[in-house]
Amino acid sequence: MTEPAGRAGRGSRVAVLVAASVALAVVAIVAFSIGRLSTLADPTPVDASAEAGFARDMQVHHLQGVDLAMIVRDATDDDEVRRLAYDIATTQAQQAGQMYGWLSTWDLSQAGGEPSMTWMSRPAEGEAHDSHAATHTAGAPMPGLATPAQIEELRAATGVEAERRFLELMIVHHQGAVEMAEALLARSSNDVVVSLATSIVASQTSEIALMEQMLAERS
Repeated sequence: MTEPAGRAGRGSRVAVLVAASVALAVVAIVAFSIGRLSTLADPTPVDASAEAGFARDMQVHHLQGVDLAMIVRDATDDDEVRRLAYDIATTQAQQAGQMYGWLSTWDLSQAGGEPSMTWMSRPAEGEAHDSHAATHTAGAPMPGLATPAQIEELRAATGVEAERRFLELMIVHHQGAVEMAEALLARSSNDVVVSLATSIVASQTSEIALMEQMLAERS
Protein backbone atom coordinates (compact mmCIF):
# COMPACT_ATOMS: atom_id res chain seq x y z
CA MET A 1 0.00 0.00 0.00
CA THR A 2 2.33 2.68 -1.22
CA GLU A 3 1.80 6.06 -2.80
CA PRO A 4 3.68 7.87 -5.53
CA ALA A 5 6.83 9.67 -4.44
CA GLY A 6 6.55 13.26 -3.38
CA ARG A 7 5.86 15.24 -0.30
CA ALA A 8 2.45 14.63 1.29
CA GLY A 9 0.08 17.53 0.99
CA ARG A 10 -3.02 18.22 2.94
CA GLY A 11 -5.09 16.11 0.56
CA SER A 12 -2.76 13.14 0.98
CA ARG A 13 -2.90 13.43 4.75
CA VAL A 14 -6.70 13.58 4.73
CA ALA A 15 -6.88 10.59 2.38
CA VAL A 16 -4.69 8.52 4.68
CA LEU A 17 -6.68 9.48 7.74
CA VAL A 18 -9.96 8.66 6.00
CA ALA A 19 -8.58 5.30 4.86
CA ALA A 20 -7.36 4.54 8.39
CA SER A 21 -10.73 5.55 9.87
CA VAL A 22 -12.62 3.34 7.44
CA ALA A 23 -10.27 0.47 8.18
CA LEU A 24 -10.73 1.01 11.90
CA ALA A 25 -14.53 0.90 11.57
CA VAL A 26 -14.45 -2.25 9.43
CA VAL A 27 -12.06 -4.02 11.76
CA ALA A 28 -14.18 -3.03 14.77
CA ILE A 29 -17.22 -4.65 13.15
CA VAL A 30 -15.28 -7.79 12.30
CA ALA A 31 -13.78 -7.88 15.79
CA PHE A 32 -17.30 -7.59 17.24
CA SER A 33 -18.38 -10.68 15.28
CA ILE A 34 -15.23 -12.60 16.14
CA GLY A 35 -15.60 -11.60 19.76
CA ARG A 36 -19.12 -13.00 19.87
CA LEU A 37 -17.85 -16.30 18.52
CA SER A 38 -14.87 -16.33 20.85
CA THR A 39 -17.12 -16.20 23.92
CA LEU A 40 -18.12 -19.77 23.10
CA ALA A 41 -14.63 -20.90 24.11
CA ASP A 42 -13.32 -18.13 26.40
CA PRO A 43 -15.01 -16.55 29.40
CA THR A 44 -15.89 -12.91 28.85
CA PRO A 45 -13.21 -10.66 30.38
CA VAL A 46 -14.29 -8.47 33.28
CA ASP A 47 -13.57 -4.77 33.80
CA ALA A 48 -10.42 -5.30 35.91
CA SER A 49 -9.02 -8.09 33.73
CA ALA A 50 -5.66 -8.00 31.97
CA GLU A 51 -7.50 -8.36 28.66
CA ALA A 52 -9.62 -5.25 29.25
CA GLY A 53 -6.66 -3.23 30.54
CA PHE A 54 -4.54 -4.27 27.59
CA ALA A 55 -7.30 -3.35 25.11
CA ARG A 56 -7.70 0.12 26.63
CA ASP A 57 -4.04 0.96 27.10
CA MET A 58 -2.83 -0.46 23.81
CA GLN A 59 -5.46 1.56 21.95
CA VAL A 60 -3.97 4.74 23.43
CA HIS A 61 -0.46 3.50 22.68
CA HIS A 62 -1.30 2.59 19.08
CA LEU A 63 -3.09 5.84 18.35
CA GLN A 64 -0.02 7.81 19.39
CA GLY A 65 1.93 5.63 16.98
CA VAL A 66 -0.49 6.67 14.25
CA ASP A 67 0.05 10.34 15.15
CA LEU A 68 3.85 10.03 15.04
CA ALA A 69 3.69 8.28 11.69
CA MET A 70 1.43 10.94 10.18
CA ILE A 71 3.70 13.73 11.43
CA VAL A 72 6.79 12.30 9.73
CA ARG A 73 4.93 11.62 6.47
CA ASP A 74 4.35 15.35 6.19
CA ALA A 75 7.93 16.20 7.15
CA THR A 76 9.94 14.17 4.63
CA ASP A 77 10.05 13.22 0.95
CA ASP A 78 11.98 9.99 1.66
CA ASP A 79 10.05 7.11 0.11
CA GLU A 80 11.35 4.48 2.53
CA VAL A 81 10.35 6.45 5.62
CA ARG A 82 6.99 7.41 4.12
CA ARG A 83 6.19 3.78 3.29
CA LEU A 84 7.11 2.68 6.80
CA ALA A 85 5.06 5.48 8.35
CA TYR A 86 2.04 4.62 6.19
CA ASP A 87 2.25 0.94 7.14
CA ILE A 88 2.56 1.79 10.85
CA ALA A 89 -0.37 4.21 10.70
CA THR A 90 -2.74 1.83 8.93
CA THR A 91 -1.74 -1.28 10.92
CA GLN A 92 -2.00 0.39 14.30
CA ALA A 93 -5.30 2.08 13.42
CA GLN A 94 -6.71 -1.31 12.40
CA GLN A 95 -5.52 -2.97 15.58
CA ALA A 96 -6.90 -0.13 17.70
CA GLY A 97 -10.25 -0.71 16.01
CA GLN A 98 -10.04 -4.40 16.82
CA MET A 99 -9.46 -3.67 20.51
CA TYR A 100 -12.30 -1.13 20.53
CA GLY A 101 -14.48 -3.90 19.13
CA TRP A 102 -13.47 -6.29 21.90
CA LEU A 103 -14.53 -3.91 24.64
CA SER A 104 -17.85 -3.29 22.91
CA THR A 105 -18.40 -7.04 22.58
CA TRP A 106 -17.56 -7.57 26.22
CA ASP A 107 -20.00 -4.79 27.23
CA LEU A 108 -17.17 -2.93 28.96
CA SER A 109 -16.44 0.79 29.06
CA GLN A 110 -13.75 2.07 26.73
CA ALA A 111 -12.35 4.12 29.62
CA GLY A 112 -12.57 1.61 32.47
CA GLY A 113 -12.71 2.20 36.18
CA GLU A 114 -8.99 1.91 36.97
CA PRO A 115 -5.92 4.00 36.17
CA SER A 116 -3.94 3.02 33.10
CA MET A 117 -1.30 0.31 33.57
CA THR A 118 -3.12 -1.17 36.59
CA TRP A 119 -3.32 -4.55 34.86
CA MET A 120 0.47 -4.60 34.43
CA SER A 121 1.00 -3.79 38.11
CA ARG A 122 -0.64 -7.11 39.06
CA PRO A 123 1.28 -10.42 39.16
CA ALA A 124 1.34 -12.58 36.05
CA GLU A 125 -0.28 -16.00 36.03
CA GLY A 126 1.51 -18.34 38.40
CA GLU A 127 3.13 -15.53 40.41
CA ALA A 128 2.37 -14.98 44.07
CA HIS A 129 0.27 -11.94 44.91
CA ASP A 130 3.18 -10.50 46.90
CA SER A 131 5.55 -11.00 43.96
CA HIS A 132 7.75 -8.07 42.97
CA ALA A 133 7.92 -9.22 39.34
CA ALA A 134 5.45 -6.57 38.20
CA THR A 135 7.52 -3.54 37.28
CA HIS A 136 4.80 -0.99 36.60
CA THR A 137 2.76 1.24 38.86
CA ALA A 138 -0.93 1.89 38.33
CA GLY A 139 -1.35 5.27 36.67
CA ALA A 140 2.27 5.46 35.51
CA PRO A 141 3.03 6.37 31.88
CA MET A 142 2.81 3.51 29.42
CA PRO A 143 6.20 2.17 28.30
CA GLY A 144 7.52 3.78 25.14
CA LEU A 145 5.08 6.69 24.91
CA ALA A 146 6.55 9.89 23.53
CA THR A 147 6.22 12.96 25.73
CA PRO A 148 4.41 16.10 24.54
CA ALA A 149 7.80 17.84 24.26
CA GLN A 150 9.18 15.04 22.09
CA ILE A 151 6.13 15.20 19.82
CA GLU A 152 6.53 18.95 19.39
CA GLU A 153 10.21 18.45 18.61
CA LEU A 154 9.23 16.01 15.85
CA ARG A 155 6.63 18.45 14.51
CA ALA A 156 9.28 21.16 14.25
CA ALA A 157 11.76 18.97 12.37
CA THR A 158 12.00 18.42 8.62
CA GLY A 159 13.92 16.22 6.21
CA VAL A 160 16.61 13.91 7.57
CA GLU A 161 16.35 15.47 11.02
CA ALA A 162 12.66 14.52 11.17
CA GLU A 163 13.44 11.03 9.88
CA ARG A 164 16.05 10.46 12.59
CA ARG A 165 13.82 11.80 15.36
CA PHE A 166 10.87 9.71 14.19
CA LEU A 167 12.96 6.54 14.06
CA GLU A 168 14.37 7.19 17.52
CA LEU A 169 10.91 7.76 18.97
CA MET A 170 9.26 4.88 17.14
CA ILE A 171 11.93 2.36 18.12
CA VAL A 172 11.27 3.15 21.78
CA HIS A 173 7.52 3.23 21.09
CA HIS A 174 7.63 -0.25 19.54
CA GLN A 175 9.78 -1.56 22.40
CA GLY A 176 7.10 -0.35 24.81
CA ALA A 177 4.34 -2.03 22.79
CA VAL A 178 6.27 -5.31 22.78
CA GLU A 179 6.68 -5.04 26.55
CA MET A 180 2.94 -4.51 26.98
CA ALA A 181 2.06 -7.37 24.62
CA GLU A 182 4.43 -9.74 26.43
CA ALA A 183 2.88 -8.70 29.76
CA LEU A 184 -0.54 -9.62 28.36
CA LEU A 185 0.77 -12.99 27.19
CA ALA A 186 1.95 -13.69 30.73
CA ARG A 187 -1.49 -12.84 32.13
CA SER A 188 -4.04 -14.19 29.66
CA SER A 189 -5.16 -17.35 27.88
CA ASN A 190 -7.94 -15.65 25.89
CA ASP A 191 -7.43 -16.93 22.34
CA VAL A 192 -8.40 -13.74 20.48
CA VAL A 193 -6.40 -11.40 22.70
CA VAL A 194 -3.38 -13.70 22.82
CA SER A 195 -3.43 -13.93 19.02
CA LEU A 196 -3.20 -10.16 18.58
CA ALA A 197 -0.58 -9.76 21.31
CA THR A 198 1.55 -12.46 19.68
CA SER A 199 1.22 -10.70 16.33
CA ILE A 200 2.28 -7.38 17.89
CA VAL A 201 5.39 -8.93 19.44
CA ALA A 202 6.43 -10.53 16.13
CA SER A 203 5.67 -7.61 13.80
CA GLN A 204 6.99 -4.82 15.99
CA THR A 205 10.16 -6.72 16.89
CA SER A 206 10.81 -7.08 13.16
CA GLU A 207 10.12 -3.38 12.58
CA ILE A 208 12.48 -2.41 15.42
CA ALA A 209 15.32 -4.19 13.59
CA LEU A 210 14.38 -2.43 10.35
CA MET A 211 14.22 0.99 12.01
CA GLU A 212 17.54 0.50 13.76
CA GLN A 213 19.10 -0.18 10.36
CA MET A 214 17.37 2.86 8.84
CA LEU A 215 18.56 5.05 11.73
CA ALA A 216 22.14 3.84 11.35
CA GLU A 217 22.03 4.79 7.67
CA ARG A 218 20.99 8.34 8.64
CA SER A 219 23.54 8.89 11.41
